[in-house]
Amino acid sequence: MIQVAGGLGNQMQQYALYRKFLSLGKEAKLDISWFTESDRQDRVYAKRKLELDYFEDLHYETGTEAEKKALTGEGNAPFRLVSKVKGKLFPASKKVFHETDMYHPEIFGFADRYLCGYFACEKYYADIMGKLREEIRFPQSRNPENARLAERMQREESVSIHIRRGDYLAPENAAMFGNICTEEYYRGAVSEIKGRYSSPHFYVFSDDTEYAGKAYAGEEYTIVDVNKGEDSFYDMWLMSRCRHNICANSTFSFWGARLNGNPAKMMIRPWIHKNTQKYDAVRMHDLWQGWILVDCNGKVV
Repeated sequence: MIQVAGGLGNQMQQYALYRKFLSLGKEAKLDISWFTESDRQDRVYAKRKLELDYFEDLHYETGTEAEKKALTGEGNAPFRLVSKVKGKLFPASKKVFHETDMYHPEIFGFADRYLCGYFACEKYYADIMGKLREEIRFPQSRNPENARLAERMQREESVSIHIRRGDYLAPENAAMFGNICTEEYYRGAVSEIKGRYSSPHFYVFSDDTEYAGKAYAGEEYTIVDVNKGEDSFYDMWLMSRCRHNICANSTFSFWGARLNGNPAKMMIRPWIHKNTQKYDAVRMHDLWQGWILVDCNGKVV
């Protein structure tokens, strides 16, 4: 059973891992209780909704409360105590697995576990990405501007640029996620695109459109500001309609790039996702095959 938690991009990664297990012939279910337990929501900076259900006819099987308790040991106090003691005396009996590294290949050998993590690494499900693009379908937007932009993106050498500021600037998050997607990072990424394609047009997506409008002024840039609130979901769809993608350290834009079906696409992401991550060039290029990695100084690494 895989816990679903976090924002849309993270939920999609947990769904993708679920689909990967099914592709291997293994039984798998999703646990969506994180979104209904208020104590969990109170412990996160940004409140989240189960956004997987925004997609059109996305099918998945959820686990029951009893199945979850059997794996996690959650339940009444005596049951939790027994489970805790058993876990200490017999470590091999522990059935809750917490992600602690970028990639855990050992999970594919598990038969009876409860998995907690975001599982962002491309290597988990790269081989089924074509199938995921077929399954993950956006419902038609009620805003005709989305269709107009998408049609234009298909005609041009279009490139999405995602700039996440908002919650990343808050003290709770700045130490972890700040100073990774710097202005130098974006300049380096834009330069990499321009070095391979003539006359690209950049579509800038940001939760701070005032900043984006000042930083990316000029005819080669379009600031995308048509989707608000729950409709921000469609920004991911628009990113996927571009021919190439420059991502923030954000799983939202990772999925905009992943859902892009252009076989010649350039997918650019920051060299690390958070400041606690130590960069290992050989490992990162193995785990993120097909991606171009750019550091905070704007250099391809």
